[in-house]
Amino acid sequence: MMMQPDPHLALVRPVSPRTPDGCEECLRLGTPWVHLRLCLTCGHVGCCDSSPERHARRHAGSTAHPVVAPMEPGENWRWCYVHEAMV
Repeated sequence: MMMQPDPHLALVRPVSPRTPDGCEECLRLGTPWVHLRLCLTCGHVGCCDSSPERHARRHAGSTAHPVVAPMEPGENWRWCYVHEAMV
């Protein structure tokens, strides 16, 4: 059985980080983060699920932009929050 590609990959665009220095909301609120995730639809930078506020997941849920990539050097993967899987 052949796996079908994630349909949310159609939402991926060439983007630049809107806040390359950190999580957009955490920078505004003064809260800490663990790792950063880049929304591959609009360039929003949010904190990961290991961070206290989980802003990347919140952004995905509120905007229907489900695919993110890590902002850590050397990491090259994509995650779909809808399917809870690598894409």
